[in-house]
Amino acid sequence: MLFQNRTTAGQTLASNLGEYVNQPDVIVLALPRGGVPVAFEVAQALNAPLDVLVVRKLGVPNQEELAMGAIASGGVRIINQQIVNELNFSEEVIARVAAQEQRELERREAMYRGDEPFPELQGRTVILVDDGLATGATMWAAVLAVRQKQPKEIVIAVPVAASETCQQLENKVEKIVCAATPSPFYSVGMWYEEFPQTTDEQVRELLKKANNHQPLSPVGD
Repeated sequence: MLFQNRTTAGQTLASNLGEYVNQPDVIVLALPRGGVPVAFEVAQALNAPLDVLVVRKLGVPNQEELAMGAIASGGVRIINQQIVNELNFSEEVIARVAAQEQRELERREAMYRGDEPFPELQGRTVILVDDGLATGATMWAAVLAVRQKQPKEIVIAVPVAASETCQQLENKVEKIVCAATPSPFYSVGMWYEEFPQTTDEQVRELLKKANNHQPLSPVGD
């Protein structure tokens, strides 16, 4: 085990991002849901605003953990053509999965942000945070979504990741911080002592407290 939970993982990650402390153009964007408790700690340590970028993996039917692509806010859709070709999926199958995930993406955006507009990213340093990277499909979709907003710089920051995924994403952003790259990797959850599902309510509470600069009450992960 590398981390007790997502909170301690976020604290460790934040210690690797010292150059961004108190920088007025920095914003931390979490990938919900598991990335939010990690990103909360990062945002607190950097004295930066926290928001979310909703991204949904396009899981292979009957093998949902295997990603054949991902979608993100702003109409971004990426497809892993190798997996699609290997499994011989039609465009109809992809479209059906994408439509289902789009509904969930919109539900989460309404749940987490309500009527608040998406933050302005043009000219800013955007730090994208998740609780870990396995294939990197959702993070790549997040990068594409943010790139449309013309930021000054995109930084990917995660506590733990597969080393090959970090290498694949390294030349796609200005900076990537993978605090740990254990090998063999297997899965993100393997490197946490406690890895429960983060709930919608926890996401909402963390976003509210980050924006109100209130002390955080324990949320269990």
